[in-house]
Amino acid sequence: MGLTSALYTGLTGLNSNQFRIDVIGDNIANINTVAFKGGRASFQTQFSQTFTTGSAPGQAEGGTNPMQIGLGSVLGAIQKKFTPGSIETTGVGTDLAIEGNGFFILRKATNEQTYTRDGAFTLSASSDLVSADGFRVQGYMVDENFNLIEGVLTDINIPLGTLSTAVATSRAEFDGNLSSGPDTVVATQGGILRSNALMDTTLGPGPAVAGSLLTNLEDATNPGVALFNAGDTITLTGITKGGRQLTDATFTVQATSTLQDYMDFLEDALGVNADAALPDGAGVTITALGEIMITGNYGTANELTIDEGDILSSNAGTPRPFTWTEDQSATGDSVFTSFKAYDSLGSEVDLDVTMVLVQKATTGNTWRFYVESPDDSDVDLVVGSGTLTFDTDGQFFSATDNIFTIDRVDMGSENPLTVELDFARVSGLDARTSTLLMTWQDGFPPGSLNNFSIGTDGTITGTFTNGLSRTLGQIAMASFANPEGLVQESNNTYSVGPNSGDAVITKPLELGAGRILAGALELSNVDLAREFVGLITASTGFSGAGRVVSTSNELLDELMVLAR
Repeated sequence: MGLTSALYTGLTGLNSNQFRIDVIGDNIANINTVAFKGGRASFQTQFSQTFTTGSAPGQAEGGTNPMQIGLGSVLGAIQKKFTPGSIETTGVGTDLAIEGNGFFILRKATNEQTYTRDGAFTLSASSDLVSADGFRVQGYMVDENFNLIEGVLTDINIPLGTLSTAVATSRAEFDGNLSSGPDTVVATQGGILRSNALMDTTLGPGPAVAGSLLTNLEDATNPGVALFNAGDTITLTGITKGGRQLTDATFTVQATSTLQDYMDFLEDALGVNADAALPDGAGVTITALGEIMITGNYGTANELTIDEGDILSSNAGTPRPFTWTEDQSATGDSVFTSFKAYDSLGSEVDLDVTMVLVQKATTGNTWRFYVESPDDSDVDLVVGSGTLTFDTDGQFFSATDNIFTIDRVDMGSENPLTVELDFARVSGLDARTSTLLMTWQDGFPPGSLNNFSIGTDGTITGTFTNGLSRTLGQIAMASFANPEGLVQESNNTYSVGPNSGDAVITKPLELGAGRILAGALELSNVDLAREFVGLITASTGFSGAGRVVSTSNELLDELMVLAR
């Protein structure tokens, strides 16, 4: 009985140490496996043969201890060690390492979720972020305005080269100095241009009025010759404003076109701001003598110059229907600047800003700005006007009416385009000249996604060829109450086990999930030196258990000899 028990006891030793060698072999085989977590085999004593449980001490004699013979060992557990592995930098943007207790979430082809620490990801042909086995990395994507859609896990997609975007301008910042020293001139008048006298053939003939049809007009100095016929075009070309050339514009004469229609066209095409709330009384009117009177806005930068030939007609008999005389020059120190904004399609929208000194006061100086745009969808160049006030130290104090809308009718983009002009960095100190410059605006022309980076919180930030940066998504993570309870599968993945607890879906840096390190991978946490030591002790234990078996066998042989 005893020798037979010894055989089986030795056998348990062989089995136990074999299990340990199996675990060590697996650890060593995966020494270079990304994010591999080494295991260890632990053993327990098998039940014992009890001869007596012992006795308690009495008055006459002492107690006795139990008498037991152990019957070997048994495998108690194979435990995964989820201690972190070392971090190796790779420089590959899609390589991700976790510094913490979290797991990446993957979606299999069967739509099952699985979990991994292996962050050796790549982009697939469909721009999905996938593992080496094609499992799709899960996280949160963004809506059309690049806002994260949280709460719903989806495949992470990074469409390099195919995603294009543009951003409409909503705000523009200016810098510079508007000189308000003692030598500067406050604006008191705008320039005035007066045309030749026009006659209406239906009024006697008499001086033209606003309601006169263009087809009834004649030059008072050349009676009997009609200036316009239905279908003629009147083209404005080469007209300058403050020394800069305005955009060409064309008016087509209809049978019902009146002189007022043409004057409205002039007012729009020349960018004359005729808002009744402005103090300069600008606009295009008709005098009692039938002369067109163009009164410009304040400031030398707003002064209009119309030379002979700047307004042409397609009527061969009167190719130059108007001559102009300057009655008054504009006054007022002023400065002009222009910049490009962008609509929602990324199309360029030119904006012109003219600053004019309109007031000097003991409480501070005031400048009026006029905003125009040749890219407004209608003929009217005028966008709006407002004021900019400085305190007695020449520092920005306040701005009024600095939010404008530009019409983009039938342009395919969002209409209207609303832009705020920020003058907070503009000063009003004494200087020889005034300067004004747009230094920043938040719009972008069209650009395609050409690169991306992943932050420690898992946020994926894309950069576009136009310099724009936008959030493209965020990688999600899972954490478990007992990671050692996870069931290890192939492909460096784990599934939820009965003792792991449910997966808690979270973001990096939350709930102990840890942070993400891009361009790096977590190495195996196997300690090769420790494994070699374990291999030695396991092989020694295996050999010792084998000697128990062989010794028991020899004794049994001796017993058989005695029986013979």
